[in-house]
Amino acid sequence: MARWERDAPGRLARAALELFGERGYEQTTVAAIAERAGVTERTFFRHYADKREVLFDGSNALQQVVVASVAEAPASAEPADLVGAAVAAGGALLAERRDFARQRAAVIAAEPGLQERELLKLERMTAAVAEALRARGIADVDAELLARAGVAAFHLGFARWLVEEGDGLDAGILAAYARLRRLVA
Repeated sequence: MARWERDAPGRLARAALELFGERGYEQTTVAAIAERAGVTERTFFRHYADKREVLFDGSNALQQVVVASVAEAPASAEPADLVGAAVAAGGALLAERRDFARQRAAVIAAEPGLQERELLKLERMTAAVAEALRARGIADVDAELLARAGVAAFHLGFARWLVEEGDGLDAGILAAYARLRRLVA
């Protein structure tokens, strides 16, 4: 096994997506992923709790970027504007991973349990954004609505970016958010 090679998490993620595409998610074992990546199962478990986490590993980093963007926005920023900018900042984090994101989305779309996990991750991001807004002094209901609107725009922009060519992910998220704001204005 080539345990000493660099980027074991990246190799594991690529191997997992390849195998999920070839065999299906349920038929792919951790042992097969580790073998394809050239590492041991023990190395796999150093990086991921289970094979689902290969697909959801980046969600914590995404959430941190979005929440940090809310927290670090100037005090003078309008709440609705800073939420749009925050979810677009999250999109910028993912912009270079379109091929991975497309493969990941196909695997998730084929498995109801993974779809549920995806929704839970989005719900956690919504709660974290709402909490960051509350920390800025925004009222509970307003924080909740803004967070839900922002994450909905993120989700829609991300879904469209996966299937359409054109503007970058962050631009697509901002466009979805602007459209939402026009609809409710």
